[in-house]
This record gives sequence, C-alpha cells and structure tokens, in this order.
Amino acid sequence: MTPSTGPAEPGPAQPPAVSPEQSAREQALVDEVVASFAGAESPRLRQLMQALTRHLHAFVREARLTEEEWSAAVEFLTAAGHITDDKRQEFILLSDVLGLSMQTIAVNNEAVGDATEATVFGPFFVEGAPRIEQGGDLAFGAKGQPCWVEGRVSDTSGRPIAGARIDVWEADADGCYDVQYGDDRTAARGQLFTDEDGGYRFWAVTPTPYPIPHDGPVGRMLQAVGRSPMRAAHLHFMVAAEGHRTLVTHIFVAGDEYLTHDSVFGVKESLVRDFAVQPPGTPTPDGRELGDTEWARTRFDVVLATVPASPH
Repeated sequence: MTPSTGPAEPGPAQPPAVSPEQSAREQALVDEVVASFAGAESPRLRQLMQALTRHLHAFVREARLTEEEWSAAVEFLTAAGHITDDKRQEFILLSDVLGLSMQTIAVNNEAVGDATEATVFGPFFVEGAPRIEQGGDLAFGAKGQPCWVEGRVSDTSGRPIAGARIDVWEADADGCYDVQYGDDRTAARGQLFTDEDGGYRFWAVTPTPYPIPHDGPVGRMLQAVGRSPMRAAHLHFMVAAEGHRTLVTHIFVAGDEYLTHDSVFGVKESLVRDFAVQPPGTPTPDGRELGDTEWARTRFDVVLATVPASPH
C-alpha cells in the first residue's frame, strides 16, 4: 500500500442535481436569449454574443448562483468601474488576474517553429520612448543594479533581422514605473534598433518583483482567496520588424521566488533567463566604469514569426 502524503486535492465541484423539469426551464431561457442575437448584422458579433450568453448561463447553472452572490458580483463590478480612470484600468487588472489576458494572448499568438513566446503587455507602455544607440543606457537614472542586456533578433529560419525596432521598459528597484511617480520623469524605458547582424545591446537595471495595484476591488478579491498580488521580476520587450509578427513579451529572472505564482500568469519557462551578478571591478562589455558597484548581465535572443502572405 502506498503511504498517504496528505489529503487529496478536491476535484471539480459537481453541480447539484436538478429535476428534468427545472433543467428544461433553465435551458429554455438560454435558448431564448441566444436566439435574441440571431438578427445581428455582423456574423462575428452574433457569434460573440451567443457564445458569451451560453457560457455565462452555464456558469450560473453549474454554480447554482444565489441572488445574494449575483448582487455581490454587480457591486464588485460597479466598484471596479468607480476606481477606473485615465491612469488605472481595473477591468484589465481583473482580466489579468483571472488569466484571461494571457489566454487571449495564447489564442492570438499561435506557436510557429521556435518563435519567442508572447506574454502580457501590461499597463505601463508609453509611446515615443527615448531613442538610445547600441550599448546605451535606458535606465536614465532609475534606481537599481546596473544590468547589461544583449541578444540577437532573427526569424524562424535563423536569418538575422536588421533594423528591428525594440522597445524596452521596466520598473525600478522600488517596484515603480516612471509613470507612477506623478512627475515628468522618463526612466527605465527606451527604444533601439538592431544592427546589420540583428544584434542589440543596452544597459538597464536588474528587474525586481513588485505588486500589481491591490488597493481596489481586485486586490480585495485576491486577499479573499489567499492569492498574492506580486508579479515576478521582469523586463518588458516589444519587438517589431516589417513582414514579421510583432512580439510583446518579457524576460524573467531565474531564481525569483514568484516565478511559480506570478499574479497575472505571465511567466513562461522559455522566457526565464540567468541574470549573472558580476563582482565589483569586473570589466564591463563596453568598458563602462562602475567603480565598486555590482552589476549583472543577461542574454535574450529573440525569434520573430513571419506574417503569412495574404491569399489576395
């Protein structure tokens, strides 16, 4: 007999049995609501509304949702709307912590050869980040350990992609993005282009974990279910090149305690990288003098999927 290792994990809850008459009554309502969208001029809109209706009603029927629970859900969504403004989108945050954002990304970024995996965009991208040259420093004074990042951008056949645009952004050592400070600073973000060999290199700061905004309804929900609001340490990339699928992704820090429970489910094993810490005095790749400061280095080679040729 195999010794017990503790209580078994509970399986999916089974919906309470209902009578055939009750089940038929509930299904009749589903059918009626689904049919109400049949006249939509847009076939896609019709498909979306009918699928949404079927799945929402299936949730209510499976969970046997009470009227009090339905009311609490409405209050939750109302609170999410009230806290949302031009700087904070609580509904995107809700989508993130439910894994819906990552599922949408998975659906829209099908695996192509060894193309680099995509992950969540996040709310802190800013158009028009400062242009830096190869080997430049995009930290712009952000607090954190200096970090040398280098790599190569290629297609799925291994051919280098020259002139690919790379946008990079990250939080500082305090876990804040520049736009969260409420002043006009621009820090820990920049844009550069690959060289003739598809190579790129720049200085940034070593990523550190930080919490998503958790002072609103989404944060209260996470607390109620015993989940952490912490995001694994990461560095954002957006890589674009003509004729290729634009890639939005991160790289994550190997050994980070939050890799296995990132609050928005953004971690992919293929995106975890070693950030090797270099002792003070270690020569830097570009001869930069850092004195008695530790620094780190990492490599991230990017593979872009080709956009299929139009049949027309």
